[in-house]
Amino acid sequence: MLEIYKRFWQVNWAEQWQYRANLLMYLAYWLVSPVVYLAVWTAIANAEGNVNGLTASDFAAYYLTLLPVDILTSSITIHVLAFKIQEGTISNELMQPVHPILTNTLMNNIAFKALTLIAFVPIWIVLVLLFRPALTITPLSLLIALPALAMGFLIRFFIDSIITLVAFWTTRVWSIWQFNEAISMLLNGAFVPLALMPAWVQAIAQFLPYQLGLSFPVLLILNRLPAEQIVLNYGLQVVWIGALYGAFALLWRQALKQYSAVGA
Repeated sequence: MLEIYKRFWQVNWAEQWQYRANLLMYLAYWLVSPVVYLAVWTAIANAEGNVNGLTASDFAAYYLTLLPVDILTSSITIHVLAFKIQEGTISNELMQPVHPILTNTLMNNIAFKALTLIAFVPIWIVLVLLFRPALTITPLSLLIALPALAMGFLIRFFIDSIITLVAFWTTRVWSIWQFNEAISMLLNGAFVPLALMPAWVQAIAQFLPYQLGLSFPVLLILNRLPAEQIVLNYGLQVVWIGALYGAFALLWRQALKQYSAVGA
């Protein structure tokens, strides 16, 4: 099985180098919103002194940590797979003796992240020099955050995959995805740190999977979570991965029964 993943990695890594302009577009997409939010909140914090105890340096640290975490944990499954389902070209992958999403699409996601990070690092360094964040990152916090990053990616990957599978039934899958993205940005800490949201929103966000793929790893890296919160979130990540994988596997079986295409 490792040899299969190795081959898919090699193919997808080579493929990503053929679409460098596409990569730059996605990189711009990842950068624009967090940098705008960062500029707005740092301006407010500088004017007011702080916002609920968060200084301009705190906001800079949060959003500049969020940027690489978002790249590491995000999923591009719908961008890779939805058009294949709608056009019927997924038939070629269905004839292979491996799961197309858990092998080829998964490796495509990882190869895309690796290449994006290469282009992102120098930009990130420039942003750090410009905003001078109060980074509280330590080798231990990075080590503790590694499993959270891996599981955060799996959570977002399975959510994205589940939504993508809806393309077997409808061509409006992009509308569903965009709706999910809007909710996600409110509840995962991308739009604003969850600590600034109303208490009832924080309570809802705590037990939904969205913050587990973004806000949790960010705060973990920055050493801003108590031990009991870390344990709770790690437990929730395990539970959500199990639940989402179960839903994904069930939907996949139903999708294959639904699917029909020339040559399928």
